[in-house]
Amino acid sequence: VQLQASGGGLVQAGGSLRLSCAASGRTFSSYVMGWFRQVPGKEREFVAAIRWNDGSTYYADSVKGRFTISRDNAKNTVYLQMNSLKREDTAVYYCATRYDYSGSYYGRYEYEYAYWGQGTLVTVSS
Repeated sequence: VQLQASGGGLVQAGGSLRLSCAASGRTFSSYVMGWFRQVPGKEREFVAAIRWNDGSTYYADSVKGRFTISRDNAKNTVYLQMNSLKREDTAVYYCATRYDYSGSYYGRYEYEYAYWGQGTLVTVSS
C-alpha cells in the first residue's frame, strides 16, 4: 500500500486549501481513509475519516463545519477540503488507511491505522 499526500502550503487565516491523498497497491473498497495532523511536541490527532465503500464521513469537533473529506473512486484519491482555516490548523497533515473491520467504527487513533503517507505541511498565517 502506498499513500501519497499533497496540497499543503501557506495560506492566510480564513483561506482554503485542498489536500489530496492518492492511494495505490490494493483495492480500497473495504478500507477507511483518514486524515490526521501533528504539531511539534504533540500527539498526532484525528481530523477526518471516510469509509471508502459507502462514503460515510466522520470529523473531529475542531474541524466540523469547516473541513470536508471526500473520495474519488475512479482516481483512488481522497481529498480534504479545508475552509475557514485558523492558525491552530497549522500542522503536518497525514493521510492513512485501515481495514474496515467492523463496518461501523472508523478509527480515531493513530495506532489503529496500518498504512501512512508522508506528511504535507499546512501553515496558516494571521
